[in-house]
Amino acid sequence: MDGLVVAGDTDLRVTMTVMKITDVRALPISFSIPSEFQVSLGIGRTIKRDAVLVRVETADGFVGWGESHAARAPTAIAELINTTLRSLIIGMVADDIGAVWNRIYDRQLASHGAGTASIIAMSGIDIALWDIKGKRAERPVYELLGGALRQVPAYAGGIALGYQPRDELRRELDRVLNSGYTALKLRLGDALDQDEERVVAARAHVGDAVAILTDANTAYDLPAVARMAPTLESNNVLWLEEPFPAHAYQDYIAAAKQLSVPLAAGENHYARFDFERVRDDGAITIWQPDVSKAGGLSEILRIASMAQDLDITIHPHTSVTRVNMAASLHLLCALS
Repeated sequence: MDGLVVAGDTDLRVTMTVMKITDVRALPISFSIPSEFQVSLGIGRTIKRDAVLVRVETADGFVGWGESHAARAPTAIAELINTTLRSLIIGMVADDIGAVWNRIYDRQLASHGAGTASIIAMSGIDIALWDIKGKRAERPVYELLGGALRQVPAYAGGIALGYQPRDELRRELDRVLNSGYTALKLRLGDALDQDEERVVAARAHVGDAVAILTDANTAYDLPAVARMAPTLESNNVLWLEEPFPAHAYQDYIAAAKQLSVPLAAGENHYARFDFERVRDDGAITIWQPDVSKAGGLSEILRIASMAQDLDITIHPHTSVTRVNMAASLHLLCALS
């Protein structure tokens, strides 16, 4: 309890009172992307970005910030937080993050079936509570998670390296290399001949020293994976990300048998329960949970523990605001 030695029941009651959650507010936001930064990818063209920021306040005046993924419905996610989830956790002890997580799970996810929306919503609350915990302890969150400050390798990607003519692709590749990146991620999911040409052109341009990853944004089917396999393998692509929707478990199993390039997924898998299925199937060998979607920092630590037992690599997905990015960086410092 913040380093305090509690002498008696009265002091205990006072200490617990000031740590209670007094307010939870979700703020849906949406902003347009300037045309010069828009890219096309397997799920469409990026003309705007949405996010849900989550603000949690305690009786002793601490404020924590988190982020819930917008799921293309930012007002719906925010409303779920501002009504149902808020009513469940007001008055709970902010430092008892596990109890808050379990109460939302028991009263909403396990019993009332809001499913992924509930997990996304509770993710932002969980991040905000860790923010409060770090502020109260005056320690970085990665230390509270059991980690230490260290450098983390990064790849260039995200909303970038989308579909464009070869000359534009080469210019973007040069910007990536000049920024010091030694790994990059190409967007696939265009016409297959265009996807093949982009992979070949990128490898020819950057040479063998730069790692190339690929992401199909769920735009492929099994024949498309079979068609792309020789190109991906001969150009030493390190992973093929989300060729199918997250629930297409049988397709992932089949693809793993016809492709030597590792399959990556996880940004659209929710909580440990989805990853238990992924673990049991054994087809996806690079896991990519998102702290704003999969249940917050608390849940991804559980997922990471499961992955460690199997020697599975974790590459957390992150997007939209710096709140999610900051939480992801603290998480990475805590992962082995």
